[in-house]
Amino acid sequence: MPCPALPDGFDFTDPDVLHHRVPLPEFAELRRAEPVRWIPQSGNVAGFQDEGYWAVTRHADVKYVSTHPELFSSSLNTAIIRFNEHIERDAIDAQRLILLNMDPPEHTRVRQIVQRVFTPRAIRALEERLRTRARAIAAHARDRSGPFDFVTEVACELPLQAIAELIGIPQDDRAKIFDWSNKMIAYDDPEYAITEEVGKESATELIAYAMNMAADRKECPAKDIVTTLVAAEGEGSLRSDEFGFFVLMLAVAGNETTRNAITHGMHAFLTHPEQWELYKRERPATAAEEIVRWATPVVSFQRTATQDTELGGKQIRKGDRVGIFYASANHDPEVFGNPDVFDITRDPNPHLGFGGGGPHYCLGKSLAVLEIDLIFNAVADAMPDLRLVGDPRRLRSAWINGVKELQVGTG
Repeated sequence: MPCPALPDGFDFTDPDVLHHRVPLPEFAELRRAEPVRWIPQSGNVAGFQDEGYWAVTRHADVKYVSTHPELFSSSLNTAIIRFNEHIERDAIDAQRLILLNMDPPEHTRVRQIVQRVFTPRAIRALEERLRTRARAIAAHARDRSGPFDFVTEVACELPLQAIAELIGIPQDDRAKIFDWSNKMIAYDDPEYAITEEVGKESATELIAYAMNMAADRKECPAKDIVTTLVAAEGEGSLRSDEFGFFVLMLAVAGNETTRNAITHGMHAFLTHPEQWELYKRERPATAAEEIVRWATPVVSFQRTATQDTELGGKQIRKGDRVGIFYASANHDPEVFGNPDVFDITRDPNPHLGFGGGGPHYCLGKSLAVLEIDLIFNAVADAMPDLRLVGDPRRLRSAWINGVKELQVGTG
């Protein structure tokens, strides 16, 4: 098999790459020629004292890594594939308290508790309230005079309001959550001038906010989700600090990702007008899943090999970091017909935008799909003539396919 023709030194986690584009041509080259490839990194650019990572780019291999936690750990180096180069190891290890960065059996215990938040009954109970909120968000944006930023006026609002509804955060506090979560993930983007210290302070403030909520419910139980999670005795409840880290995860995994999926989805519709016309006319139930596949808000996570093993014909050594690239898997032509086509009627659609299965498959998938469905129905009703005013301004990030601004207008 010929070696892939990648530029010398090309690194899929270089934040300058995602600042401009998702490297789909380079992913395609790796899938074709070397689907598991060692990517060297010099110095300590990713925050890990090692020499690089394995890039896993095929759909089947990403699923394999995801579904074998006994071979590929989320805890040893966390699931975040690249931190700031100045991060201390203690700060990396502290993130093991987040569900995303746990392995079984601790992961199993915490997930069994928090999944109560995302039962079908709990999601159905939210649907009408979120539909009303989605319509209000779209109507408010429609009534603005002149162009507006779709990210701040539309895309960010429903995910924040959904989290607030879900766990009882007062709606007036949603701006705090938005600000804290932005600062936690923006350390690679110089526009935000967010230092590692500011990011840590924001995480601390968010955790403290949630821990105070937990303490209040333990003292004065109410008929809400927070009480359900923290007020029970023994193994059936979260400690206050565990609840704090759960809310921190929601703020990023449930807010940032859905917001970016909605933004990329709107951009895809407006650059594929035949799909926007089809959506407005037929509202296919398959649209939300295709929007997530197309957007793939989390480009990659990582795992760490717990023992020597083989993957894609390569010998992976114990302790090696393994990058699982969902953005590549979601364009694998062995799985998707015409993967580079945005097709809202695509069915089946076995994308990995919610993870590759296994213990870390997205807890909030049903809620995210509901939010995407509700907001696009609301936008199609309120602003059917929406149009692009400018190109998206992308987030500089090592692992998030983010958009900071998308100027749109009506009429």
